[in-house]
Amino acid sequence: MSTPAWTRKEGKNPEGGLNARGRAAYNRANPGKPGLKPPVKRAEAKRSRKSAARRRSFCARMRGMKRKLTSAKTANDPNSRINKSLRAWDC
Repeated sequence: MSTPAWTRKEGKNPEGGLNARGRAAYNRANPGKPGLKPPVKRAEAKRSRKSAARRRSFCARMRGMKRKLTSAKTANDPNSRINKSLRAWDC
């Protein structure tokens, strides 16, 4: 058996984060944890307080990671995984 889909290109969304196949593979491999959900866009967050809170939380967490855990080169690279995922969430 090969490595799980979320660790390979086929499980990653080219625009950032994981695609549906990657999320499904992660959820199968980690049954005790709450399942991963797709990103919440700004328009979707307007419809639900719960989604809006989830989006705000993710954006705050990832901005902190970007500041603390990435090099200046990665932080400024528009094609880095962290910047792609921030765009996917409309952060």
